[in-house]
Amino acid sequence: MPLPKYKRFYQLMREQNAAVFEAFAPVHELYLLDRKKHAAEFHRLGLPVVDAIRDWERRLCAGMERGMNGQYSNKVAEKFWQEAKSEFSHIELVGVHSNFEK
Repeated sequence: MPLPKYKRFYQLMREQNAAVFEAFAPVHELYLLDRKKHAAEFHRLGLPVVDAIRDWERRLCAGMERGMNGQYSNKVAEKFWQEAKSEFSHIELVGVHSNFEK
């Protein structure tokens, strides 16, 4: 059975940005253990990852937003982000500075 389009796009994104994701993975794990100590590196290395995810999300949903598939586009984008969150549980915190990090 073929993969859903959002999963194919996620795989392509990971392949084409492998170095960025591989650099971020260990920092993400360290951030989970100690936010204060690893926050700066988490945000610095996480920004290119988030940029890649947003770029590929736009590619995935670009044609859907026009016409009758606008509602469907939001659901596909959410599934795409869920795929990213399954790998990096705190990806949505990149760029968000909190009191836990001070």
